[in-house]
Amino acid sequence: MTSPLLAMRNIGKSFPGVRALDGVSFDVASGEIHALVGENGAGKSTLIKILSGVYPQGEYEGAIEIRGIQQNFRGVRDAEKSGVAVVFQELSLIPELSIAENIFLGRLPSRGAMVRWNDLHLRASALLKELEFSAPAETRADALGIGQQQLVEIAKALSHEAQILVLDEPTAALNDAESQSLFRILRRLRERGLGLIYISHRLDEVLELADRITVLRDGRSIVTKRRGEIDRKQLVAAMIGREISQVFPEPQRTTGSVALEVVNLSVDHPTIPGRRVLSDIDFEVRAGEVVGIAGLMGSGRTALLNVLFGSFPKTHSGTVRVGGKNVSLSAPSSAIASGMAFVTEDRKRLSLSLNSSIADNMSLAALSKFATGPVLNKQQEMLAVERMLSDLRVKAPSPEAAVGTLSGGNQQKVVLGRWLLNRPRVLLLDEPTRGIDIGAKQEIYGRIDSLAREGLALLVVSSEMEELRGICDRILVMHDGRITGRFTRSEATPEAIMTCATGSMGAV
Repeated sequence: MTSPLLAMRNIGKSFPGVRALDGVSFDVASGEIHALVGENGAGKSTLIKILSGVYPQGEYEGAIEIRGIQQNFRGVRDAEKSGVAVVFQELSLIPELSIAENIFLGRLPSRGAMVRWNDLHLRASALLKELEFSAPAETRADALGIGQQQLVEIAKALSHEAQILVLDEPTAALNDAESQSLFRILRRLRERGLGLIYISHRLDEVLELADRITVLRDGRSIVTKRRGEIDRKQLVAAMIGREISQVFPEPQRTTGSVALEVVNLSVDHPTIPGRRVLSDIDFEVRAGEVVGIAGLMGSGRTALLNVLFGSFPKTHSGTVRVGGKNVSLSAPSSAIASGMAFVTEDRKRLSLSLNSSIADNMSLAALSKFATGPVLNKQQEMLAVERMLSDLRVKAPSPEAAVGTLSGGNQQKVVLGRWLLNRPRVLLLDEPTRGIDIGAKQEIYGRIDSLAREGLALLVVSSEMEELRGICDRILVMHDGRITGRFTRSEATPEAIMTCATGSMGAV
């Protein structure tokens, strides 16, 4: 029998008080896409950190073999030299550097002390072309959206000429069309003989893409099946140890008066004169209503939420009202004072201080509610945080634990809890289930439904079309900074949404 390209045998890893991995075995063949799935906390990230040398030999039990030869990685460089490259979910680009400089960071082509810039840009452009990425290699990383940054991370991994490529939630910020483009690229890499480890909470794409699927649960490998041998329902049951009968709640909501009104909103591009990020945006969201925003990457979805929250203070025209009162778009403080709250798409970079406690993170936006003059009532603050943690069913050892120790789904609940402590009227959600598992997603969907039933108005951006169709009363579609489609839940077919998202219909 031919040896696999990669074999991880009986891998074990413990942290203080936690057995993260317990005898996990996992292998990948040349020319194979092997998906690794499981809830947050199942052990996927720990297993990959062992494979990539983040946890070196001696800090774990078991063995790693590549092409039948046992490996003893002392660090990340050893893993890279052995042909292992990882695109982690937490992006690591340096914002001030160009795409090309990020791809070849620490390996810039040079002659003596001089960087060969033309050679650098040519090599980077070739990788970007392979990924169907159109931005020039000279573009600074801080000008890219999070989905584009993900593609640059993949280009960086490919630049190491890896034989084993690990992708951790690579489509988390991509919509369906962009994901399909990525799948074409991954299939070409498979045809070249690479072994790919694909980690994703999007089970439909796992079932479409992977040759084999391995499920981890509670640090153990539960089952490995070939494509076609397991369906979505069986996969979910293996991941969580029980069956989920219904992912999306049945919407039985009653809407009230207009809570958020946007009239003729246009916003200039921050760096390109004469170009607009948003043009002639008109819509409203009523109390008790969930309105979704669909669109391709760069369509203006995230920009719209940032503008509404005052975190995109560029030249604009138009009117935004909350509860019938005009809102200044000059700063987040104005939006918060008007009753708006914003859960951003990148919780780790934009919403959380990972080394600070859960309590400090959650109470940050509501400290004035726990203060008498300059004096903060810590007891009152802690009671409010504990009630919110219980209400949102956050799995955490205590409110004093560092928020960075929580799973992705529980971190997202902390961000949501921060804004719910402020009792907002309008809640803006940008990719609210990005990078979290099916069980946590179901809880977030239930919470969105219950908040709407309580009378909040919710505006939700998501790259997952089925998610929008499952939780929203209406869906707006954006293309090139304009609203090009407006649908009720029953009208919002995938075909109709994609037609508008690609600009095939005029603005409506």
